[in-house]
Amino acid sequence: MPQASRPRRLLALATDSLLARGYLAVFAVSVLAVFLFPDGGFPLDPLMLTAPLSFLSVVLPFGPGTGGGGAAGVLAIGFWAVWLLACALVNAAVLGALVARSATTAAAGAREPLPRVPDPAEEEGTGPARPARPRLQRLRALLAPAVDNWLARGYLAVVAAALGFFLYAVYLSPDPGFAGIWPLMATAPLSILASAVAAPAEYASLPWLSPLVFSAGMALCGLFNAVLLGLLARRLRAREARPAT
Repeated sequence: MPQASRPRRLLALATDSLLARGYLAVFAVSVLAVFLFPDGGFPLDPLMLTAPLSFLSVVLPFGPGTGGGGAAGVLAIGFWAVWLLACALVNAAVLGALVARSATTAAAGAREPLPRVPDPAEEEGTGPARPARPRLQRLRALLAPAVDNWLARGYLAVVAAALGFFLYAVYLSPDPGFAGIWPLMATAPLSILASAVAAPAEYASLPWLSPLVFSAGMALCGLFNAVLLGLLARRLRAREARPAT
């Protein structure tokens, strides 16, 4: 039996866990609410639920509200709907990959033998700094999905470009305008919470502190998203390498 293609593996990850299916159900409700409440007022926004990939459509010259109407307007809205659906499937697949990784880690931990009790003689001269290395190794293993694949590295490049433009606009440009919207959209949805946490820094007596705090929060949100994308890439590769039965 031939192996499934990447779109099929992506669709399988987006539908084979309760968390992923729940996310898709919430997304479907939000899309339905757009038609039931066209004037707004519904707390769930499909654009925000499918962030950060959905915000990439902002740079495209067509979408809802495209001038001209008629066939051009229908095509623009159709493209926007297909794009949101694709973003929702990718986010659901990320959640499915996260659930699959947790289950794999738990199963592997259950098969590991009990740790060996160290001999007191081996502990002599070790000092209190010895546990730092296992912690560092765990941190590296946790962040490895963010840099060991092209999907996550490409996303980090986009985040770095958005942050670079923001810092340039704030510190070197005479009119920064709304430059902060680009890193905010690139690292959504967690960046919304991070920006709220960093908001008190705007009232500090040091005017240069607020952009740095905002940038640090956006960088952490981008790193978190990159880890999730890396887990998705790993899971897709694992399904591809798995022999067909």
